[in-house]
Amino acid sequence: MATNSNNAKKLIDLYTDNRTFAEVLAGIRQKSPADLPEAYDIGGNNNYGEEEKQARLHHLEKICGREPEYLTGKKQVHDPRYYKGNVENFIGLTQVPTGIAGPLYINGTVAQGDYYIPMATTEGALVASYNRGARATRLCGGVTSVCTTEGVQRTPLWKFDSLVEVGQFIFWLLNQMDVLKGIVSEHSRYARLEELKLNMEGNHVLSVFEFTCGEAAGQNMITICTDAICKYVVEHSPVKPLKWYVESNYSGDKKATAVSFSTVRGKKVTSEAVVYRNVVRDVLKSTPEDIAAYWQSSVVAASQSGSIGLQGHVANGLTALFMACGQDVASVSEAYVGITRMEVNDNGDLYVTVTLPSLVVGTVGGGTALPTQRECLDILQCAGKGSARKFAEICGAVALTGELSIAAALASGQFSSAHKLYRRKQ
Repeated sequence: MATNSNNAKKLIDLYTDNRTFAEVLAGIRQKSPADLPEAYDIGGNNNYGEEEKQARLHHLEKICGREPEYLTGKKQVHDPRYYKGNVENFIGLTQVPTGIAGPLYINGTVAQGDYYIPMATTEGALVASYNRGARATRLCGGVTSVCTTEGVQRTPLWKFDSLVEVGQFIFWLLNQMDVLKGIVSEHSRYARLEELKLNMEGNHVLSVFEFTCGEAAGQNMITICTDAICKYVVEHSPVKPLKWYVESNYSGDKKATAVSFSTVRGKKVTSEAVVYRNVVRDVLKSTPEDIAAYWQSSVVAASQSGSIGLQGHVANGLTALFMACGQDVASVSEAYVGITRMEVNDNGDLYVTVTLPSLVVGTVGGGTALPTQRECLDILQCAGKGSARKFAEICGAVALTGELSIAAALASGQFSSAHKLYRRKQ
């Protein structure tokens, strides 16, 4: 999961906007629990009463500055034309129950403080599990979560007659970057062409165009920009391709790939937390040694299955968060790929870290403007400059809490009993 030096320097410049790098590092350091502010307690996980629901909503109203009326059903959109651009042949809405987990305390470069995590799911026990992980990490000073790099790719394929033509094409294309950047700026206010990589295979050339997309996830944005680039190339290249396609299926869009795992697609986030021994015992009902031993065995088993990345159930939390917040849910197919690691540190506490290199997420565009999805993003205070990186850091922290909780449940034998408690109607 290497990051090239140019991208790393650009991201450091983002971190240090109006701050020194030393201040950035101090901000992401795991806090002393005593230094954390008091936070609203959403209560236990078996609180299904109307009174408890209203109490939760009242607290969320304080965060957002208004009641989430679309989430509660008090307001609805009745005009089908509202959904143009989100769905075709509209017939109605599929309602998915949405709960909150938290408070989850995050020490990030953008995400700083307590967050209440909206999660849309039909799987009983899921919110409870993430809620437990959030509680355990908060009692120890929170989760450090950092967006370390970003880049979204489109990878056109060009077919030529021979390697000689491939050589001519590549020599010409590599000297066109300034022109191509200008084309991108003509077709989008937010997309920026950052890098061009080339991959030759016989008389085929894969051109990997890497973009940044501001606060948008950007798949549609970069497709439009890449199509404009391709049309320029076809018109001006000294050697004409026999065939070309705007996407070769190399980019990793909507699939788990070794390429995105080893580099970045969307936003790469790494998160960590130290969970104290007494918190592991009292909240997670296990020991650091038992959890670390289970995790060591589980990653060996996962590697035998041929897994890309080594993690537990990152897709669970990301899917619930993506649905609540208007992300492209199919992108979970790539976003879940990552590495979780757990070990006992020198103090006898549990060190947990999760790295996700393929978070294709955004806070504008797509489904993020739909009413309930916008309210969920408001709950997370994800609006304006830097909100997409903030959302990515939240995703990383959420993933960590779920990995911690499920590992504890499996290590201590609670996994089945938790599902019996929360997944049955009676």
